[in-house]
Amino acid sequence: MKPRLRDSADAADAAIPGPAGWQAQKSASTRLQIVESALRCVVDLGYSCTTTTVIAEKAGLSRGAMLHHFPSKIDIVRAAVEHLHSKRLKAFRKAIDKLPRDETRVRRALEAYFEHVKHPMYVAFLELWVASRTDPELQSILKPAQEAFEREWYKTAVDLFPEWEGSGTNFDIALDLVHYVMDGLAVSLLTHDIGEHERRMVSYLEDRLRELAGKPALTRA
Repeated sequence: MKPRLRDSADAADAAIPGPAGWQAQKSASTRLQIVESALRCVVDLGYSCTTTTVIAEKAGLSRGAMLHHFPSKIDIVRAAVEHLHSKRLKAFRKAIDKLPRDETRVRRALEAYFEHVKHPMYVAFLELWVASRTDPELQSILKPAQEAFEREWYKTAVDLFPEWEGSGTNFDIALDLVHYVMDGLAVSLLTHDIGEHERRMVSYLEDRLRELAGKPALTRA
């Protein structure tokens, strides 16, 4: 029995990070703190006012400590864009995974996506896109990152909506329709609250998606 106890102890010791492991974990945690602080600054202040000094203050770090992890603002932005896209994909998959596979699935999927575009992190995405129009360096980061995100978003959608298999180009049209309409709604929400216009548009979008899927239209009161 003693060898077994020794083996268990060795395994437990191996599972405990050494000094290098703890340092790596601390560094990763600090980098995440900086990245999320940068995104909050973009939402609250806009991209042009998001300086390294402001980000460091939001993260609760000295500017020197922050620059140890990210030498410049653009390095932070590059990591922030990657983190933002990763969070968006995970949130989309998590929301759709929970939906029942019944007649309410299309509507609930739209409502889940609508919640997604209302999230402050989506505001960060929009703010970065607008800023990139006149900032070539930011555009060089954002454009390939968005293209990669859209490819992954499409793969995720195919995986999450197997009932659309065999619909041909209708599935691609449906995804584009949702993408462009929801982006438009997200922009409109920057200047006014949700009202009847937005709810009516979501209902209209649901009807068009049902048509593309070959399902009968819903009767609403």
